[in-house]
Amino acid sequence: MTRSYLHGVSQPPNQRLAAIQEQLGVLRASLDPDALGERVSLLEAEMQAPGFWDDSDRAAKTSAEHARTSRKLETLRGVLADAEDLAGLIELAEEDASMAEELDAQIASIEERLGALEEERLFSGRYDAGDALVTVNAGAGGTDAQDWAEMVLRMEMRWAEKRGFSVELLEASPGEEAGIKSATFRVAGENAYGLYVAERGVHRLVRLSPFDSANRRQTSFAGVEVAPVVEDAAEVVIEDDDLQVDTYRASGAGGQHVNKTDSAVRITHRPSGIVVQCQNERSQSANRATAMGMLRSKLAELEERKRQEEIAREKGEAQDVNFGSQIRSYVLHPYTMVKDHRTNVEVGNAQGVLDGDLDAFVRAELLRSAGER
Repeated sequence: MTRSYLHGVSQPPNQRLAAIQEQLGVLRASLDPDALGERVSLLEAEMQAPGFWDDSDRAAKTSAEHARTSRKLETLRGVLADAEDLAGLIELAEEDASMAEELDAQIASIEERLGALEEERLFSGRYDAGDALVTVNAGAGGTDAQDWAEMVLRMEMRWAEKRGFSVELLEASPGEEAGIKSATFRVAGENAYGLYVAERGVHRLVRLSPFDSANRRQTSFAGVEVAPVVEDAAEVVIEDDDLQVDTYRASGAGGQHVNKTDSAVRITHRPSGIVVQCQNERSQSANRATAMGMLRSKLAELEERKRQEEIAREKGEAQDVNFGSQIRSYVLHPYTMVKDHRTNVEVGNAQGVLDGDLDAFVRAELLRSAGER
């Protein structure tokens, strides 16, 4: 599903105005300015109450919600006000051709802000607004797959950085000759988990192998797993008897993956089979604490997945329970193209995508999945 405002630049001003008004009608229903204003006032009252800062965790969450809600309200009010002025500006531009450039800039600004608000509307899940743990695993295919996994890791981290998120590499297991076997990073920023859910699945690469002496075409696979960061330990109960904890010396493959420490920790959760590891902290206790946080996040994601599957069964809907299903193909030979198999979005600039230009794919997938819900 593609919104008209995303492609409005090629349409006459009146058509673009009609598309904007239509989209504003949808947004008003879900982002009620009056309700947002009331929520901001309640949060401000809470923040001004005596003893508010005594509980630092609660204060941080409330402050973050206040900043997020205030920004959303300010953006929505600005778009509504500017949209009201558009009809008059269009009439002026029809009479004075010199106004055309100003009109186009104003419409483009409204369309861009509408796109951001539309994206906000898609994040309704329990953990969507929070941070995310992203794990990249090499699939079958030896060195080619491990090299591809490192390319996917770089792509996903670059995308986070382009959006202004902070990124912390927690663990990377190097491949035998090149690339990585697996790696996990934490991405912190507004709606990080809600965004990265669109990247979860198998990513397929077709290219001429740089590791094949005959330079033959090779197909490689890498899997991306995404879990929400769960800050409240009480949300996920973990029994000590269910854990197998191993320590080991970590060593990196060079470059951004260098991790020199004697205190890396690997934790296996026996009931679920989930394995997490951390090697970026200086002490074994710090690595264990980080790894336990990763485990809580992955267990929370597992429970959320089960809940969604149960809801789908109750509704009688077909549910794809295979989260390792192929979502996107990256073709570098004999032509260059990246195609998302869920939304059919195609991009010819494969290198740009590999450099982190993922917004078109993610937004289309968020719109598609929201339509299904």
